[in-house]
Amino acid sequence: MPSPSPVDPRVILAAERTLLAWVRTGLALMGFGFVVARFGLFLRELAAARAGPVPDGPVGSMWLGVGLVLFGVFVLGLAGWRHWRYTSTLLRGGDNAAPGQGFGLLVATVLAAGGLGLAAYLLGTP
Repeated sequence: MPSPSPVDPRVILAAERTLLAWVRTGLALMGFGFVVARFGLFLRELAAARAGPVPDGPVGSMWLGVGLVLFGVFVLGLAGWRHWRYTSTLLRGGDNAAPGQGFGLLVATVLAAGGLGLAAYLLGTP
């Protein structure tokens, strides 16, 4: 069995840059989710300070924010797994190690759907 050919370090470094881009995306999703979740609390505090009616019950922004945080966690986990799988295949000498495009399309689709949901939520609130 022939030994695997050495992997060009530029390919490994490019894979690491891609992983770091997904890490930034996941962290941004988690941070944005936190802001969205706390925005409902801010609105309730603002209404209480103005002696206006304070909304009670579950607020949609809390659930949307928690959903964004959990989606950010999912993105981080899947990005780490894909990076590990890709670099492992490269280092073993695999010839077809390139990851597919499905992950990016999944993230874009979920974020577009979330954006539409957020727009509908904002249009429905007075």
